[in-house]
Amino acid sequence: MLLERAHVTNFRSAMDTGEFAISQVTCLVGKNEAGKSAVLMALAALNPHSATPAVLDKERDYPRASLLKYDELHLSAAAVAVSTSWKLEGSDLAAIALAVGPGAFRGDRVEVSRSYGEAPEFQFDLDFGVVLKFLYSKHNLDESEVAVLSTAGTTTALIETLNGMTALSERQQALKADLAKNGSATGRVKAILAKRLPKFMYFSSYDRMDGAIQIEQTRQLIANDTIDNDAHRGQKLFAEFLEYAGVSIDEIAGVQTYETFNAKLQAASNNITDQILEYWTQNPDLNVAVRVEQARPGDPAPFNSGTIARARIENRLHRVDTPFSERSAGFVWFFSFLVKFAQVKDETSPVVLLLDEPGLTLHGKAQADLLRFFAEKLAPHHQIIYSTHSPFMVPADDLASVRIVEDQVELKGPRRVPIGTKVREDVLGRDPDTVFPLQGALGYEISQSLFVGKNTLLVEGPGDILYLQALSDALNRRQRTGLDPRWVLCPAGGIDKIRPFVSLFSANQLNVAALSDEAKGDKRKIEDLKRSDVLKAGHFYSIADFVDAAEADIEDLFDPSIFVSIINAAFQVPESHLLTTKTLDEADLNTTRLLKKAEAAFNVLPDTVPTFDHFTPAAWLIRNPKVLESKSPAVAKTLERAEKVFATFNALLP
Repeated sequence: MLLERAHVTNFRSAMDTGEFAISQVTCLVGKNEAGKSAVLMALAALNPHSATPAVLDKERDYPRASLLKYDELHLSAAAVAVSTSWKLEGSDLAAIALAVGPGAFRGDRVEVSRSYGEAPEFQFDLDFGVVLKFLYSKHNLDESEVAVLSTAGTTTALIETLNGMTALSERQQALKADLAKNGSATGRVKAILAKRLPKFMYFSSYDRMDGAIQIEQTRQLIANDTIDNDAHRGQKLFAEFLEYAGVSIDEIAGVQTYETFNAKLQAASNNITDQILEYWTQNPDLNVAVRVEQARPGDPAPFNSGTIARARIENRLHRVDTPFSERSAGFVWFFSFLVKFAQVKDETSPVVLLLDEPGLTLHGKAQADLLRFFAEKLAPHHQIIYSTHSPFMVPADDLASVRIVEDQVELKGPRRVPIGTKVREDVLGRDPDTVFPLQGALGYEISQSLFVGKNTLLVEGPGDILYLQALSDALNRRQRTGLDPRWVLCPAGGIDKIRPFVSLFSANQLNVAALSDEAKGDKRKIEDLKRSDVLKAGHFYSIADFVDAAEADIEDLFDPSIFVSIINAAFQVPESHLLTTKTLDEADLNTTRLLKKAEAAFNVLPDTVPTFDHFTPAAWLIRNPKVLESKSPAVAKTLERAEKVFATFNALLP
């Protein structure tokens, strides 16, 4: 059975959430106090798992504002807290067909709800004509035996008819015995569905494993069936941890020789380390060690007597080990979570996992590890519904699985009247606080993909992109070497921005190269960047490397006469003030950079001429490519320099 839709009503702040769809992994996003926990706890009460028992308590869970009017509002029927819709799988339909006949169950859906003080209620549609025909055929009734039962249109009516008959044939008696033993068709289907209905296991962010347990005390708690109490959650998780590692408490108590005992503990330590570190990428130098020893009388109770089992975390890098309880809150939670659900994934009966704010104490990358654990280890076996307000727990690549949870109010004059918790499939919520995690997730996802590709060439700014594109197109039209289309040009904003840019996108395993301008004072920065590990060796060049100059910008790839014609046309310089190579050169004799000379030249032009900027000439050139069609020596020299740039960077492609 697969959960497809849910609807919570009359439960705490969730007076009526509205019906919402459920995916294999469903993410409930909302701010604090929006009602996410209420939705999960209501679902948990539908058919609770024994490990996390949950009940619907009218005094505790029914909306408090309406509690005194409960009987008036619901008359003789109990209030419904949760309603769900399920899709039956092939094995479910086969089991039903075996009990009531092939084709008797109409469709492949069933509705399951639960009210206060009641057991789960199932709603489905049966074709009783098919059911009765199946039962008559099963017991080989002939036409005359069926004819006397023809007034019965359902199995319940059939039971009444058979009970009212004084003379029954042998086959009719067998049919009556079958119905007496197995009940009506509706009852049979309900029994099958109840057995197959997945259990709901609720896990909150507060369940954490203890770092040590007293073996004898824990065995006694298990024997007395009291280890499930809230006070012993940490001890229970430790016992489950030992089971997960392959060494149960009973095995520890039963081992008599040191070597056997030591071998089992080492094997358990290695086993748990391998499994934990598969999904804990924050620190690969950790090792989990399980130790069992006699208590020391000076330790606090109950660790001052009997046998003590301890979990310790060894850091191979720093060569130190610490108690499990002294590790970071994030590690303790993640460890406890993996232990809890490593066993759940192998359960033969289906389980729907309800995870309330998982991974709150985890670093953003560790939260990504947790989502990976969901996808790889849990989702193939169980449906998952989890709540969050962390951007790193929102699946940006699957927003269709996200549901928005809001606690809505209605303004009636000066009064704020509560409407209650609503769950919406439309992720474009009205409340900016609610959608903030989605915005954060999308922002991070976009920042990891916008403007970048597997092979990314960083340049100064958007003007550089246009210049390089125009030069590459001109070379391609001549069947010469342009920039390989596998390169994605991305503006980085200067030498100072290259290192943080590459660090930001390092998770994407990109092939990154950089082409930068070079000005006076940049030499030290360039040398530091080349020596650093942020870029591969030979993946950084400045324009100065290609024009044999101490400093240069992208504009210096152009012959001065070409550049002058571009800026005159781009800025529509009046004929009386047209720039020439001579006036451009003399505008600033302290630099060889064409860009700086142009800025100086424009500073003395009339106010009617637009202010010079870096982008306008590049934008004009991309719209007027014929400037580079000439066979003049100036164009030839410009394209020769550009071709050298492109050949250099094309050689860096894998």
